[in-house]
Amino acid sequence: MAAGARLVAMRRRVRLSRVAVWAVVAAGPVALALAVTSTPTATVAVPQHPAGGAQSVTAVAADPAGYAQVFMAAWLRSSADDTATAQARLAQSMAPDVELPDPASDAQPGPVSVTAVRSAHTGTSTWLVTVAAQYADGTVRYFTVPVITNTAGTSFAVTAAPAVITGPGRAEPPESPYSVPVPEGELSSTVGEFLAAYLTGAGEVDRYLAPGMRLTAVSPAPFSAVTVRQISAIEEAAAGDAVPGDGTRVRIQAAATAQDNSGRWPLVYELTLTARSGRWEIAALTSTTAQGGGERS
Repeated sequence: MAAGARLVAMRRRVRLSRVAVWAVVAAGPVALALAVTSTPTATVAVPQHPAGGAQSVTAVAADPAGYAQVFMAAWLRSSADDTATAQARLAQSMAPDVELPDPASDAQPGPVSVTAVRSAHTGTSTWLVTVAAQYADGTVRYFTVPVITNTAGTSFAVTAAPAVITGPGRAEPPESPYSVPVPEGELSSTVGEFLAAYLTGAGEVDRYLAPGMRLTAVSPAPFSAVTVRQISAIEEAAAGDAVPGDGTRVRIQAAATAQDNSGRWPLVYELTLTARSGRWEIAALTSTTAQGGGERS
């Protein structure tokens, strides 16, 4: 009898559900949409991966180098004798518990520039940022700034006064791979004419580019003249008198001098050239947004 009562109750609920659905349909599309949106949504359980699994993700705090740089610029231009200045207020807002410096009346002005040069992640949310301050007399002073941040990178704070440290050492550059001297010839002429078009607007850049290479001249043209002083290559093929067979690629480094109204400027460019139909063409230019791809039209 109990089972029969449960069966009757179940059938009654089914009939009521059918009646409700037909009532919604009869009421029109709007009521049907409301009925659908009001239906309870099932909760889907997200599987939990065990600790140390391949898909575990560790949150890393955002690098606060820029924050430390702004703080140091304000702090170095502040004075404990005048906490009402804009720089002092800024420094105190970024590091409420850090004392301001007390420069002498005849001290040199604040730094000309302040630049963050290194960030070290010392803990889950702690960083030590190295900042360089350059002064008008050419001296550079290095500081470390302790900063705490949240993992989202939305809040930062300087936790203690900066520390003066020695500057980073000078790294020894590796031996240059460009060891093959390139004499005057087709390759040097192509490079010189290309750089003139690229930097002075003298001529069209496209005529010197290999198929698939896309590059526009610097605009507005920053220089009035460009002279290539020296070209060195990695491959011996760049030093030949004649242009080699199609498809030959060489990598070269060109040292140039550019002239404008304010003086002469030494510049160095690394390029890749390819041989095609008895001429050299520019296939790549280092440190630009030049792109390869489809054929040029």
